[in-house]
Amino acid sequence: MDKSIIIKKIIENKKQPNLRYRLKRNVEDFTDLLFLTLFDIETPVETNIESLEIKFDELINLACWDVEKPCAKIWGNYLERLPMVLEKLNLDAEAIASCDPASLSIEEVYMAYPGFYAIAIYRLAHELYNKGFPLVPRLMTEYAHRQTGVDINPGAHIGESFFIDHATGVVIGETAIIKNNVKIYQGVTLGALYVAKNLQKTKRHPTIEDNVTIYANATILGGNTIIGENSIIGGNAWVTSSVAPNSTVFHSAEIKIKTLPNVS
Repeated sequence: MDKSIIIKKIIENKKQPNLRYRLKRNVEDFTDLLFLTLFDIETPVETNIESLEIKFDELINLACWDVEKPCAKIWGNYLERLPMVLEKLNLDAEAIASCDPASLSIEEVYMAYPGFYAIAIYRLAHELYNKGFPLVPRLMTEYAHRQTGVDINPGAHIGESFFIDHATGVVIGETAIIKNNVKIYQGVTLGALYVAKNLQKTKRHPTIEDNVTIYANATILGGNTIIGENSIIGGNAWVTSSVAPNSTVFHSAEIKIKTLPNVS
Protein backbone atom coordinates (compact mmCIF):
# COMPACT_ATOMS: atom_id res chain seq x y z
CA MET A 1 0.00 0.00 0.00
CA ASP A 2 1.20 3.49 -0.80
CA LYS A 3 2.70 5.25 2.26
CA SER A 4 0.54 8.35 1.73
CA ILE A 5 -2.60 6.19 1.92
CA ILE A 6 -1.39 4.60 5.17
CA ILE A 7 -0.73 8.04 6.66
CA LYS A 8 -4.16 9.24 5.56
CA LYS A 9 -5.85 6.23 7.17
CA ILE A 10 -3.98 6.73 10.45
CA ILE A 11 -4.97 10.40 10.56
CA GLU A 12 -8.59 9.52 9.80
CA ASN A 13 -8.65 7.12 12.76
CA LYS A 14 -7.19 9.57 15.26
CA LYS A 15 -10.64 10.41 16.57
CA GLN A 16 -9.95 12.08 19.94
CA PRO A 17 -9.43 15.83 19.40
CA ASN A 18 -8.36 16.44 23.01
CA LEU A 19 -5.90 13.56 23.30
CA ARG A 20 -2.56 15.29 23.73
CA TYR A 21 0.03 13.09 25.43
CA ARG A 22 2.18 16.06 26.37
CA LEU A 23 -0.48 16.69 29.03
CA LYS A 24 0.71 13.48 30.70
CA ARG A 25 4.36 14.58 30.58
CA ASN A 26 3.47 18.05 31.81
CA VAL A 27 1.51 16.61 34.75
CA GLU A 28 4.55 14.54 35.73
CA ASP A 29 6.80 17.65 35.65
CA PHE A 30 4.23 19.57 37.72
CA THR A 31 3.99 16.71 40.23
CA ASP A 32 7.77 16.45 40.64
CA LEU A 33 8.14 20.17 41.24
CA LEU A 34 5.19 20.22 43.65
CA PHE A 35 6.67 17.38 45.72
CA LEU A 36 10.07 19.08 45.93
CA THR A 37 8.52 22.42 46.82
CA LEU A 38 6.74 20.91 49.81
CA PHE A 39 9.56 18.73 51.13
CA ASP A 40 13.04 19.57 49.84
CA ILE A 41 14.71 22.05 52.22
CA GLU A 42 16.91 23.44 49.40
CA THR A 43 14.03 24.10 47.02
CA PRO A 44 12.95 27.78 47.13
CA VAL A 45 9.25 27.87 47.95
CA GLU A 46 8.46 31.39 46.70
CA THR A 47 10.19 30.91 43.34
CA ASN A 48 8.67 27.49 42.84
CA ILE A 49 5.14 28.64 43.61
CA GLU A 50 5.44 31.03 40.67
CA SER A 51 6.78 28.23 38.45
CA LEU A 52 4.01 25.89 39.59
CA GLU A 53 1.37 28.45 38.68
CA ILE A 54 2.80 28.76 35.17
CA LYS A 55 2.89 24.97 34.80
CA PHE A 56 -0.66 24.70 36.12
CA ASP A 57 -1.86 27.26 33.57
CA GLU A 58 -0.42 25.00 30.87
CA LEU A 59 -2.33 22.05 32.32
CA ILE A 60 -5.51 24.13 32.31
CA ASN A 61 -5.04 24.91 28.62
CA LEU A 62 -4.53 21.23 27.80
CA ALA A 63 -7.07 19.59 30.11
CA CYS A 64 -9.93 22.04 30.67
CA TRP A 65 -12.09 21.26 27.66
CA ASP A 66 -15.29 22.79 29.02
CA VAL A 67 -15.04 26.50 28.18
CA GLU A 68 -17.94 27.29 30.53
CA LYS A 69 -16.14 25.88 33.55
CA PRO A 70 -13.92 28.36 35.44
CA CYS A 71 -10.81 26.15 35.54
CA ALA A 72 -8.59 29.22 35.78
CA LYS A 73 -9.89 29.86 39.33
CA ILE A 74 -8.78 26.46 40.58
CA TRP A 75 -5.12 27.32 41.21
CA GLY A 76 -5.77 30.01 43.83
CA ASN A 77 -8.10 27.75 45.79
CA TYR A 78 -5.69 24.84 45.47
CA LEU A 79 -2.73 26.92 46.66
CA GLU A 80 -4.62 27.85 49.82
CA ARG A 81 -5.04 24.14 50.63
CA LEU A 82 -1.35 23.19 50.30
CA PRO A 83 -0.33 24.07 53.89
CA MET A 84 -3.12 21.82 55.20
CA VAL A 85 -2.06 19.02 52.87
CA LEU A 86 1.53 19.34 54.06
CA GLU A 87 0.39 19.11 57.69
CA LYS A 88 -1.45 15.86 56.93
CA LEU A 89 1.54 14.43 55.08
CA ASN A 90 3.83 15.21 58.00
CA LEU A 91 1.45 13.21 60.20
CA ASP A 92 1.60 10.34 57.69
CA ALA A 93 5.41 10.40 57.77
CA GLU A 94 5.43 10.45 61.58
CA ALA A 95 3.01 7.49 61.67
CA ILE A 96 5.29 5.49 59.37
CA ALA A 97 8.43 6.36 61.33
CA SER A 98 6.83 5.47 64.66
CA CYS A 99 5.20 2.21 63.47
CA ASP A 100 7.94 0.66 61.34
CA PRO A 101 10.88 -0.74 63.32
CA ALA A 102 12.91 -0.81 60.09
CA SER A 103 12.82 2.97 59.66
CA LEU A 104 16.13 4.57 60.64
CA SER A 105 14.95 8.19 60.50
CA ILE A 106 11.99 10.26 59.43
CA GLU A 107 14.11 11.61 56.56
CA GLU A 108 14.32 8.05 55.27
CA VAL A 109 10.52 7.89 55.23
CA TYR A 110 10.21 11.05 53.12
CA MET A 111 12.89 9.99 50.65
CA ALA A 112 12.80 6.20 50.46
CA TYR A 113 9.35 4.88 51.36
CA PRO A 114 7.15 4.22 48.32
CA GLY A 115 4.08 4.12 50.54
CA PHE A 116 4.71 7.67 51.71
CA TYR A 117 5.29 8.90 48.16
CA ALA A 118 2.05 7.30 46.98
CA ILE A 119 0.12 8.86 49.86
CA ALA A 120 1.70 12.25 49.19
CA ILE A 121 0.74 12.31 45.53
CA TYR A 122 -2.74 11.01 46.39
CA ARG A 123 -3.32 13.83 48.90
CA LEU A 124 -2.07 16.46 46.45
CA ALA A 125 -4.24 15.00 43.69
CA HIS A 126 -7.30 14.61 45.92
CA GLU A 127 -7.50 18.36 46.52
CA LEU A 128 -7.61 18.98 42.76
CA TYR A 129 -10.17 16.21 42.34
CA ASN A 130 -12.38 17.97 44.87
CA LYS A 131 -12.21 21.12 42.76
CA GLY A 132 -13.92 19.33 39.86
CA PHE A 133 -10.80 19.00 37.70
CA PRO A 134 -10.55 15.19 37.45
CA LEU A 135 -8.11 14.31 34.66
CA VAL A 136 -4.99 15.98 36.06
CA PRO A 137 -5.32 14.34 39.52
CA ARG A 138 -5.92 10.99 37.84
CA LEU A 139 -2.70 11.44 35.88
CA MET A 140 -0.89 12.43 39.08
CA THR A 141 -1.91 9.27 40.95
CA GLU A 142 -1.17 7.13 37.91
CA TYR A 143 2.33 8.64 37.85
CA ALA A 144 2.77 7.58 41.48
CA HIS A 145 1.27 4.17 40.65
CA ARG A 146 3.86 3.64 37.94
CA GLN A 147 6.69 4.46 40.33
CA THR A 148 5.48 2.68 43.47
CA GLY A 149 3.00 -0.05 42.49
CA VAL A 150 0.35 1.68 44.63
CA ASP A 151 -2.91 2.56 42.86
CA ILE A 152 -4.95 5.08 44.87
CA ASN A 153 -7.82 6.71 43.03
CA PRO A 154 -7.80 10.48 43.75
CA GLY A 155 -11.48 10.32 44.65
CA ALA A 156 -10.90 8.14 47.73
CA HIS A 157 -11.24 9.77 51.17
CA ILE A 158 -8.33 9.09 53.52
CA GLY A 159 -8.00 10.38 57.08
CA GLU A 160 -4.96 11.32 59.14
CA SER A 161 -1.84 9.29 59.98
CA PHE A 162 -2.17 6.74 57.18
CA PHE A 163 0.54 4.10 56.82
CA ILE A 164 1.13 1.84 53.81
CA ASP A 165 3.97 -0.59 54.58
CA HIS A 166 6.01 -2.03 51.69
CA ALA A 167 3.34 -0.62 49.38
CA THR A 168 3.60 -2.72 46.22
CA GLY A 169 0.28 -3.98 44.86
CA VAL A 170 -2.04 -1.84 47.00
CA VAL A 171 -5.30 -0.82 45.28
CA ILE A 172 -7.71 1.73 46.80
CA GLY A 173 -10.87 2.46 44.82
CA GLU A 174 -12.53 5.79 44.07
CA THR A 175 -15.28 5.66 46.70
CA ALA A 176 -13.27 4.03 49.49
CA ILE A 177 -13.30 5.80 52.86
CA ILE A 178 -10.33 5.28 55.19
CA LYS A 179 -10.48 7.00 58.56
CA ASN A 180 -7.66 7.85 61.00
CA ASN A 181 -4.63 5.82 62.09
CA VAL A 182 -5.15 3.02 59.57
CA LYS A 183 -2.25 0.77 58.61
CA ILE A 184 -2.21 -1.49 55.54
CA TYR A 185 0.40 -3.78 54.03
CA GLN A 186 1.40 -4.75 50.52
CA GLY A 187 -1.11 -6.34 48.17
CA VAL A 188 -4.22 -5.03 49.95
CA THR A 189 -7.24 -4.31 47.75
CA LEU A 190 -10.13 -2.05 48.77
CA GLY A 191 -12.34 -2.72 45.80
CA ALA A 192 -15.84 -3.11 44.40
CA LEU A 193 -17.99 -6.24 44.41
CA TYR A 194 -19.30 -5.50 40.92
CA VAL A 195 -18.02 -3.52 37.95
CA ALA A 196 -20.67 -1.85 35.81
CA LYS A 197 -20.82 1.60 34.25
CA ASN A 198 -24.25 2.35 35.74
CA LEU A 199 -22.66 2.19 39.21
CA GLN A 200 -20.53 5.25 38.50
CA LYS A 201 -22.26 7.47 41.08
CA THR A 202 -22.63 4.67 43.64
CA LYS A 203 -20.42 3.99 46.66
CA ARG A 204 -18.74 0.83 45.47
CA HIS A 205 -15.75 0.52 47.80
CA PRO A 206 -15.48 -0.23 51.54
CA THR A 207 -15.21 2.01 54.59
CA ILE A 208 -12.33 1.42 57.00
CA GLU A 209 -12.86 2.87 60.47
CA ASP A 210 -10.21 4.25 62.88
CA ASN A 211 -7.20 2.22 64.06
CA VAL A 212 -7.67 -0.71 61.68
CA THR A 213 -4.73 -2.84 60.52
CA ILE A 214 -5.02 -4.78 57.25
CA TYR A 215 -2.29 -7.32 56.57
CA ALA A 216 -0.74 -8.37 53.27
CA ASN A 217 -2.89 -9.47 50.33
CA ALA A 218 -6.20 -9.05 52.13
CA THR A 219 -9.12 -8.16 49.84
CA ILE A 220 -12.06 -6.11 51.11
CA LEU A 221 -14.91 -5.49 48.68
CA GLY A 222 -18.22 -3.64 48.52
CA GLY A 223 -19.62 -0.19 49.15
CA ASN A 224 -21.69 -1.38 52.11
CA THR A 225 -18.76 -3.16 53.74
CA ILE A 226 -17.55 -1.42 56.91
CA ILE A 227 -14.53 -2.59 58.87
CA GLY A 228 -15.17 -1.52 62.46
CA GLU A 229 -12.63 0.44 64.47
CA ASN A 230 -9.68 -1.29 66.16
CA SER A 231 -10.12 -4.39 63.99
CA ILE A 232 -7.37 -6.53 62.46
CA ILE A 233 -7.80 -8.11 59.03
CA GLY A 234 -5.31 -10.93 58.58
CA GLY A 235 -3.25 -11.68 55.51
CA ASN A 236 -5.03 -13.22 52.49
CA ALA A 237 -8.46 -12.66 54.05
CA TRP A 238 -11.41 -12.19 51.65
CA VAL A 239 -14.02 -9.86 53.17
CA THR A 240 -17.32 -8.90 51.48
CA SER A 241 -19.47 -8.04 54.51
CA SER A 242 -19.11 -5.70 57.45
CA VAL A 243 -16.93 -6.49 60.44
CA ALA A 244 -17.82 -5.36 63.98
CA PRO A 245 -15.44 -3.09 65.91
CA ASN A 246 -12.58 -4.78 67.80
CA SER A 247 -12.72 -7.87 65.56
CA THR A 248 -9.99 -10.11 64.20
CA VAL A 249 -10.56 -11.68 60.78
CA PHE A 250 -8.15 -14.25 59.44
CA HIS A 251 -7.75 -16.68 56.58
CA SER A 252 -7.58 -20.29 57.73
CA ALA A 253 -5.14 -22.25 55.59
CA GLU A 254 -5.67 -25.94 54.93
CA ILE A 255 -2.54 -28.06 55.06
CA LYS A 256 -2.43 -31.51 53.48
CA ILE A 257 0.62 -33.71 53.89
CA LYS A 258 1.50 -35.51 50.70
CA THR A 259 1.82 -39.27 51.23
CA LEU A 260 4.55 -40.85 49.17
CA PRO A 261 3.98 -44.35 47.78
CA ASN A 262 5.79 -47.18 49.46
CA VAL A 263 8.49 -48.27 46.98
CA SER A 264 10.05 -51.03 49.10
